[in-house]
Amino acid sequence: MANLLLAVIYVAFVSLGLPDALLGAAWPTMSGDLGAPVSWMGGISMTISAGTIVSALLSDRMTLRFGPGRVTAVSVGLTAAALFGFSVAPNYWALIAIAVPYGLGAGGVDAALNNYVAVHYESRHMSWLHCMWGVGASLGPYVMGYALTGGQGWGWGYRYIAILQVALTAVLVFSLPLWKSRAGAGGGKAVGEQGGTPGRKPLGLMGVLAIRGAKEILIMFFCYCAIESTAGLWASSYMVMHHGVDATAAASLASLFYVGITVGRALSGFLTMRFDDPTMIRLGQAVLLAGVVLVALPFPGQWGAVAGLVTIGLGCAPIYPCVIHSTPSYFGEERSQAIVGVQMASAYVGSLAMPPVFGLVAQYVTVSLYPFYLLAFLALMVWMHERLRAKRG
Repeated sequence: MANLLLAVIYVAFVSLGLPDALLGAAWPTMSGDLGAPVSWMGGISMTISAGTIVSALLSDRMTLRFGPGRVTAVSVGLTAAALFGFSVAPNYWALIAIAVPYGLGAGGVDAALNNYVAVHYESRHMSWLHCMWGVGASLGPYVMGYALTGGQGWGWGYRYIAILQVALTAVLVFSLPLWKSRAGAGGGKAVGEQGGTPGRKPLGLMGVLAIRGAKEILIMFFCYCAIESTAGLWASSYMVMHHGVDATAAASLASLFYVGITVGRALSGFLTMRFDDPTMIRLGQAVLLAGVVLVALPFPGQWGAVAGLVTIGLGCAPIYPCVIHSTPSYFGEERSQAIVGVQMASAYVGSLAMPPVFGLVAQYVTVSLYPFYLLAFLALMVWMHERLRAKRG
């Protein structure tokens, strides 16, 4: 039964990755159809991010009351409804309104599923599950492309993904007894399907911040997501503006960063069978440093930067899943859901805020500072990890 639930969770991670790149793939067509400026895509993405931050911060309270299986099923259902809403939205402001439940659903799923896997399964599954998310995120634009090239329009691209999410919701609802039995088999301390640990109240943001070592792991998450999002979003612009690469070629080459993350997470799953989470995090940080150095070195042409981006992706690969998986061992299973929820919120803040900050640096100083911007966050992340190890190790 545990293996059947694990299979459901794997399918969930693939399906959850599917919508994440849809907006970027569809927006050039959507903006024209809806009469919205191209730059207005940022308003939609920021609204989604705000929703994910709110639901991530509420995840401990929701999971304690309803259990991780129910929270996951309802959150996926909410996301499915929002995707269908996107497919029929008549104007830009309708998209903004629908983006609120979209973000609330996405944040709830992230926090509930990640903590459940961290508590109940080995580290290799966390790495492979996030690899499956990458597979889903890579497939989403192809689904949208199929709808667009087939003359069906961007609405059907969203509709196809919504149908898949509805099917996943049904699977999750039927799997609810598996979540309960798995929680019971785990020794009874973890959050069960009918609710949380008897007598425990939600910690809340201030309660989490008061825990020794929590600030360090939250800053680590913020720094990691600042690195990943900035590296991915600005890779193409850096190659065009710093190395003079053709824009079309730069866009294709920049995608290799995400290939590095996806392949790296597949490999990390095997490495976690030999190395523990802190070692995997340090290994990822070392590889990430090597990638940043490759990008910064003045190699002729763009291939040094390309090799550096792939290496940065490989370095990023183990950090996110291993930080999440190490959380219950550092802070205990009873507090891990609250901390993972705030981790997710920290991640979204880092992803939302730091790429635009680098945009200001690139515009008013120079885009050449790209590798040094990444290096600053890497140095802070390494420092926070070592402080965490000293406090909780």
